[in-house]
Amino acid sequence: MQISHASKVVLVTGGTGGLGRSVVLAFAAENAKVTTTYRNAAELTALKQAAGEKAGFIEGVQADATDESAISALVSSILSKHGRLDVVVNTVGGYAGGIKLWELEPKVFERMLDLNLRVGFVLGRTTIPALVQQGRGVLINVAAKAAFDHAAGASAYAASKAAAVALMDCLAADVKGTGVRVNSILPSIIDTEANRKGMPDADFDRWPKPEEIARVILFLASDEARVVHGASVPVYGES
Repeated sequence: MQISHASKVVLVTGGTGGLGRSVVLAFAAENAKVTTTYRNAAELTALKQAAGEKAGFIEGVQADATDESAISALVSSILSKHGRLDVVVNTVGGYAGGIKLWELEPKVFERMLDLNLRVGFVLGRTTIPALVQQGRGVLINVAAKAAFDHAAGASAYAASKAAAVALMDCLAADVKGTGVRVNSILPSIIDTEANRKGMPDADFDRWPKPEEIARVILFLASDEARVVHGASVPVYGES
């Protein structure tokens, strides 16, 4: 199986986060031209340092991925510079758990909707018209196992991830026949530094690694996965 992303134009939202970092590095390693959003300048510096000789393939833009006007301007800039957009990957997300529904603060609920649902909505509105016009392209949204596995204390998180999957399913139906593909990724707990600190007694070996999930995303973004559309792909590891 030959998978190549050389010279492809890729947008990754949240590319300095625990999973996003590995996704950006994986595409850059393939010589793709990657634009990523970031919030913290130090994290972008660390990302480029990790990329080594491939750092030139990465361009960071400080932007809030929930802000439609900011992302619309970013997409317009990418299209103006490169003339196309081949792959869009959303890795932005957030978690709030251990709270019974009746004790959940409305602001926490709204934050979960912003991070886990609104970003996908914004990307659909800002990138899909260009992909449909060019007759090709891939959008991959990172949701979570919690979209289907609804645990106690995770109402806002699970609801926002379930809605994110439904959003992408409907979007996939909307673009059927246009040459554009839309899929979701469903990780369980990802083996990141933040998750290890939050759950120090867990068996980290059972968690999927960011770089392993990134390889699945690279496959879904490739022509080898051209028959995969409207799917929700589990990447649970052994957890």
